[in-house]
Amino acid sequence: MKRERFKPPEPDDPLCCCGDIDQQRGYCCCDCEELDDACERLLRGEPDKPDTFSRFISRMADRLGLPCCAIGPLRLEISVLPPMVLIPGLLRVAAINCVLGVVVLTALPGLVLWYYYVTHRRKRRTLFFLSLALFSLAYMYYLFLTEIVPRGDVSNLQLVTATTGMMLTLISLVRTKQGPGFVKSQSLAQGVNSISTTNQSTNIPGDSAPCNGISQSNGEKEGKKKLCPVCRLVRPPRAGHCRICGACVLRMDHHCVWINSCVGQANHRQFILTLLLFLLTSFYGISLVLKSICPRQSLFTAILYCPGVYNHYSTALCFTCVWYSVIITGGLLHLFILQIINVSYNVTEREAQIALRNKTGRRHFCGLVVETGVYSRGFLQNWIQFLTMNTDENGSPFTFTDMV
Repeated sequence: MKRERFKPPEPDDPLCCCGDIDQQRGYCCCDCEELDDACERLLRGEPDKPDTFSRFISRMADRLGLPCCAIGPLRLEISVLPPMVLIPGLLRVAAINCVLGVVVLTALPGLVLWYYYVTHRRKRRTLFFLSLALFSLAYMYYLFLTEIVPRGDVSNLQLVTATTGMMLTLISLVRTKQGPGFVKSQSLAQGVNSISTTNQSTNIPGDSAPCNGISQSNGEKEGKKKLCPVCRLVRPPRAGHCRICGACVLRMDHHCVWINSCVGQANHRQFILTLLLFLLTSFYGISLVLKSICPRQSLFTAILYCPGVYNHYSTALCFTCVWYSVIITGGLLHLFILQIINVSYNVTEREAQIALRNKTGRRHFCGLVVETGVYSRGFLQNWIQFLTMNTDENGSPFTFTDMV
């Protein structure tokens, strides 16, 4: 039976979900019909409309008078909420004893990798990983201020150094988020005209086919390689189309889920700088915490063995957070090393993957190095080209929405 649509209330009908029937049509804080549809889809297990919840939150914020006019309309993304709940909860559970710590710290990376696989397979943008990174950094700094600094083992200079490192990391992240440098549409007409001119000059009357793909000239094949079939833009060399961002990126390296953006020509240098600042700050913070809770052990020994650390919940929580930071730092260190190697060989991650798929690239050092031999001009020249490449495409001013 088809469900009847929502009808305007009659005087004897039940009240709207927001109260007074005399004022509900003018001041109702939600769209009752859409809310009814959303609840029914939830009960049936059907996927919800992508904008229904966002519009409901926006309407609620407007009725409650929340000050959002200064930064534009806000949209609540559900994926930012799980890290805010899971990180403090799981770390505090892991600090109860050593066994729970091993279980939680082993399961947490597996859960993150599983979620990455799901979102990457569906080619969907998500704020989960960016929220996880930012909230982890904020929570580690909060525990550093509340658990380590009061112990008196950290000097003012060390506190200022750690704080400065965190602030520089955030500033560099903001600059990275300003954009990877997208292919602009101003050259579309020129590109199409040049492709048409090439096709006309290279076609042979007896060799043409009416667009059936059976026979094509060399000019047509070269033209199709330069024209993005999705964006319909003429792409410069080394540019690539990101199916997650839905745009063509100049000198595209990869789409990084940790910043919820692509890494391209305009922000590649800043991306590597962000990784470097984070790694230095993380290593420095880990050393300060270990020196405070395990003063009699060396740094490398204290990570594996710190006697009496579980005698007090405070020190156990700090030790658990150290291991959590070591796991994150290890993953980003691997990414940083790959980036340094790729720049040294003048190859992007996208080009390396394409070369391996087409079997035109060579692996070295257990797969860490993928050499294509296309753009490499030697170690020194590759770094000079990388450090001096043009980034004028990234000229848009920064706004609050760039952070997401």
